[in-house]
Order: sequence, then structure tokens, then C-alpha cells
Amino acid sequence: MTVSHSEEAKLPPEFADLEQFSDWCLGTEAERYAKRLGSTMQEMQAFYDAITARAEEALAYCDKFSLDELPEDVLNLMHLLYSMIQVSFPVECWKQPKVPDTGATKLDCVVEPVP
Repeated sequence: MTVSHSEEAKLPPEFADLEQFSDWCLGTEAERYAKRLGSTMQEMQAFYDAITARAEEALAYCDKFSLDELPEDVLNLMHLLYSMIQVSFPVECWKQPKVPDTGATKLDCVVEPVP
């Protein structure tokens, strides 16, 4: 699926190829964790492969802006990077969305990264 850069685009035009993963542009850790738990390994693998291929470039792009004055599309790109981190262990190590052998254990993040 290709999305042209328009009023509906969430990411900077330089990252239009990642627009298909814009549903991972989530502002809180709780949202990112819920998305991870609600995703299949195939969905996470596709997202992870796409974003890690562009991660260094995305970080460099975000670094051009002050954290206090991030345009919305750049903030969304940063949230996409945060989501990449959220899926890294399931994709690289566990091969499942949930932490293995944790039963009903739940961890709540009480401090969010800013922005």
C-alpha cells in the first residue's frame, strides 16, 4: 500500500514509504504495548524490518529539530521509532508478542519519554 503525501499523511514526505505503518505512531507506552499485544508476529516483523532499515536516517532527521518544537509529522516519526523499540524484543528474541513465562504479570509504565 502506497500513500501519497497529503493532508492525511502522518509522517514527513521523506518517510512516505513508512506511511503504511503509521498506525504505530502512538503517543504513549500503554498504546504501543497494547498495539504490540494485539498484533501478529508477521505484522510486527514487517513493521520492524521496514523501520529498522530507516531508523538511523529517521533519528538523524528528528535530531534536526528542537524537542520542544517538534512538528507533528516529526513527532509521529519519533513515536514510530518508540514503537520499533517496543517490538524489538518480541521480534528479535521471544518470537511472540508477550514476554515468555510471565503468566498474567503486567507492567505499567509510570513515566513516559518526552516528547
